[in-house]
Amino acid sequence: MSEKSKIIFGNEMPEKVYRKAMKTKEKNKKKFGDDSKANYPVKITENKYIGESLGVKNIEVLPENADVSGTLPFDEEKGLIVGNIRMGFGHYRISMAMASCAKYMGYTPYWMDLNSYPHTTCTKLISAQNDLYSLGSRLSKNPIFNKLVWEPVNYEGFRALSYNAADQANAELMAPVYKNVPKDIPVIATHVWPAQAAIHAGMKYVVNAVPDNWPMALHFSEGSVHTIQCRNAYMGYRILNGMNKNKVCKAMPGKELVYTGHYIDHELVSNIENDCKARCDRRKNKKPMRFLLTIGGAGAQKEIFAAIIKYLLPKIKKNEAALYVNVGDYRQVWEDLKKEIPGMSSFIHEHLGDFADTEKFAADALDPSNEVTGIHGFWHENIFEAVYCTNLLMRSCDVLVTKPSELAFYPVPKLFIKRVGKHEMWGAIHSAEVGDGTLECRDIPHTVQMLSQFLHTSLLDDMCNNIVENKKAGLYDGAYKVVELAMGMKNNNK
Repeated sequence: MSEKSKIIFGNEMPEKVYRKAMKTKEKNKKKFGDDSKANYPVKITENKYIGESLGVKNIEVLPENADVSGTLPFDEEKGLIVGNIRMGFGHYRISMAMASCAKYMGYTPYWMDLNSYPHTTCTKLISAQNDLYSLGSRLSKNPIFNKLVWEPVNYEGFRALSYNAADQANAELMAPVYKNVPKDIPVIATHVWPAQAAIHAGMKYVVNAVPDNWPMALHFSEGSVHTIQCRNAYMGYRILNGMNKNKVCKAMPGKELVYTGHYIDHELVSNIENDCKARCDRRKNKKPMRFLLTIGGAGAQKEIFAAIIKYLLPKIKKNEAALYVNVGDYRQVWEDLKKEIPGMSSFIHEHLGDFADTEKFAADALDPSNEVTGIHGFWHENIFEAVYCTNLLMRSCDVLVTKPSELAFYPVPKLFIKRVGKHEMWGAIHSAEVGDGTLECRDIPHTVQMLSQFLHTSLLDDMCNNIVENKKAGLYDGAYKVVELAMGMKNNNK
């Protein structure tokens, strides 16, 4: 297995890179433990948060000798594992799209979060990396740190094959969580670590759903089939473009890289025409334009949120605009916004910690006779609810205001605020090219300018028309195709 750190798609790493990867692995083994000989029992349980909506069941990896009585059986015929981690909200959101489409297609999706087994070396290692990434995201608000550290790491650092060499070594420490999972159940990984760990553990059918369209070696899990959301990224991944500085790399085998389109939930794709028509009708009938502000998993956009709310407040008073504000699981962000903008108080409707209330609001907002006004704040402590809240609100909003992360690929008109990491830049570029989102607004004045464009020009209608046309071209069918690919790998091998 260590050879995966030495030779990557036929490209041999220098000896010093290989030695460094092995040294990093040994360092982490000492820090987080070595459970390679552990025999963790596995228990299947219902997911009480999104189980009903998405058909998801949880895979719990328990401490050794734990009681697994009452476990649900694996569906070894139609079961499919969605392997993920929580690092921000993006990988959870992509996982929800995979689960949604798997359920619709008649399969049983199993949720396997490698960052949810605190007794394992796997989770200890991922949690430490997650904490470091979250810290970097927050520090990136400092322009000096952002320019000298954060953007170079996220752009060129993660791009290098040498980074993948170290990741492959670390992934060996994550493999034990798969030990008692049936090896012939397909795995769709929405972060590279669950894919790498699955390959090291001997899982037979692994699809690595690559989230970013800036080609980076970070996302390689050799032995998996890699899927890509954007054609403009396909060639970069295929030839490992720039991943070994100026050297020409050996290319990926064609069968290991597949373009699929965007990873989107069935509920969103199947309702594109109706939702876009509703948006255009609201604008035509001079109803309040609904802006959905959604904060990322690192909670780094509060200052931009505040500026947007201050700009829109006069429009909210005149019923020209309405706001949904989803702060995810960052309750303090909501409280800080209320303190900073006291003028919000008379327009606020809070939906805090009550997911049934959130679901009802989202459903009611789809009714054409229901005019949404004011400012609606959403917060949920549970990660599933915090992430899925945005998915529920997306259908009835007119404009999604977000950094150009995984949400850049969703079929809703989008206003992109400043990125967090230079690799995200390409999400906004792609969205602008396909006509369903704006350019990245890298400062508050440009963000305000774009808000005005939505309110006072035909920009919203243009994007809605583009989204409908994009659907006809299959642009948003990626999650269906990934599920089809994963199950096909198994069925074709029978």
